[in-house]
Amino acid sequence: MLLKDEIIFALLNSTEYISGEELAKKFGKSRAAVWKCIKSLISEGYEIDAVTNKGYRLIESGNIISAPSIKRYIKNDIDVIYYPIVDSTNNCCKRLLAEGRKGEFLVVAEQQSAGRGRQGKSFYSPSGTGVYFSLALNPLLPLQNAVTATTAAAVAVCRAIEKTTDKKPKIKWVNDVYLDGKKICGILTEAITNFEEGIVSNVIVGIGININTDNFPNEVENAGSLDEKINRSLLIAEVCNELVKIANGDIKSFIDYYRSHSLVIGEKIIFIKNGEATPATAIAIDKTGGLEVELESGEHTVLRSGEISIRKQQ
Repeated sequence: MLLKDEIIFALLNSTEYISGEELAKKFGKSRAAVWKCIKSLISEGYEIDAVTNKGYRLIESGNIISAPSIKRYIKNDIDVIYYPIVDSTNNCCKRLLAEGRKGEFLVVAEQQSAGRGRQGKSFYSPSGTGVYFSLALNPLLPLQNAVTATTAAAVAVCRAIEKTTDKKPKIKWVNDVYLDGKKICGILTEAITNFEEGIVSNVIVGIGININTDNFPNEVENAGSLDEKINRSLLIAEVCNELVKIANGDIKSFIDYYRSHSLVIGEKIIFIKNGEATPATAIAIDKTGGLEVELESGEHTVLRSGEISIRKQQ
């Protein structure tokens, strides 16, 4: 861990002032090195109160994201890697895995220059107004099904939002989180396959949540924001906590939650499969997250992939 990260972690976990001498001794560095890091942290936006003969105390701001501030709230032994900007947090996870990174880890970015969504779509990811992160998980049997992993992520996001705000989000199958009729979150789940052994070696769950994002590009349709003053590090950590809890627990409990928060059950929809649009009615969510629909012919089928839209009533 960098000295700067060690200092901010120490300040995050103390309600008292910590002297420069104490920090220097704790980390085996000079007081000058500590002061240099303090100045760097202040320039990054951290509010640090410095008092002569007392030391330093962090005035915590919920809008600041850092590896130590996220790690503070994560309940599991997960490495947290923070970047001010990346092309895509999912891409970053893939690069780290290709370089031999092991275990479960979380990649977080303040901004994505090429954020990705499902079906080759982009995800608008400006600095300071949202959270963008990807969790690389070891191959956990309950989440190896792509639809199940994606629905689990949607549930984790909704539960985390409900824990940290008074908002009540809904889920549009398969992976979009909505609030007041607007999409506030996108999820992209990717499996990394070991072709030699024919197994899934890692599952990457990428999540982007609009917190206070506005002025969306023209090509971004029906987007909204949580519109809430929130501790962003806490929200990221809670999503990860909920997702890991689902992966290690009872699949039925999260499917029941998913069903209760569905935006589409009972609605007339259009689903697109192999480039063909088909009208149907959404009937139910099955035990692995598939969407059961009734076609206009009366036939029932279960969707495991594809895109749907809700048909507006005439």
